[in-house]
Amino acid sequence: MHSPHFTAQSSSDGMVERDFTVGDIPGVLWSPASGGDRAPLVLMGHGGRHKKEPAMTGRARLLVNGCGFHAAVIDAPGHGDRPRTAHDERDIAASRAAQATGEPEGPIVVPYNARLAELAVPEWQAVLDALQQLPEIGADGPVGYTGLGLGTAIGVPLVAAEPRITAAASGMHWPDALVETAKRITVPIEFDMQWDNERIPREASLALFDAFASKEKSLHANAGKHFDWPRFEADRAVRFLARHLVRAGTSAA
Repeated sequence: MHSPHFTAQSSSDGMVERDFTVGDIPGVLWSPASGGDRAPLVLMGHGGRHKKEPAMTGRARLLVNGCGFHAAVIDAPGHGDRPRTAHDERDIAASRAAQATGEPEGPIVVPYNARLAELAVPEWQAVLDALQQLPEIGADGPVGYTGLGLGTAIGVPLVAAEPRITAAASGMHWPDALVETAKRITVPIEFDMQWDNERIPREASLALFDAFASKEKSLHANAGKHFDWPRFEADRAVRFLARHLVRAGTSAA
């Protein structure tokens, strides 16, 4: 089992940011500057660019400063600081061409993201093993997951495979490769969709939400197209995770 190797550290506004590697997997861990007792850990899947894209750092700040949690993200295979394969380059180029011409992206993005998920799920499990060695996180603390887009493509199979994750917030992805896996998920789920999404048909989002076997699940549907996703949903996702992870931590004490 690898331990996290920290390569850089900075702090601002009450939050400590630590770059790390686990083997050859690059990631970042945000934590409260105050340190102190153990706190829940939230794993965050980025939407297709980089582990430190603004959406990730912004959500980490909500989790750390607003809840006192730890938040971690790793670069998905072929993204961020990780090299792209020829396969990556072909699929990314095909996806961009479809966007430019208005052609459906699903037939390209779904199998590409499914391939990334096959690689990323065991990576995330190795990273979780490593981070739980840290005394401020621990092996028995509550763990949540949040991610949209590619973060959902990876997150659904990760949550299905990983019993340590006890609540998840996701959305904004095609159901094709995820429905059967979603049927195995029973933890509380919050799911986001855009009602007028020009990339992911409304019926597709509803089908994925319906597939989750969770007794407690909520659907957040907002008017607008794919990139009109409202930022207040990030606050709602954080409140959702806080409600479940704090309750889990209290019951485990």
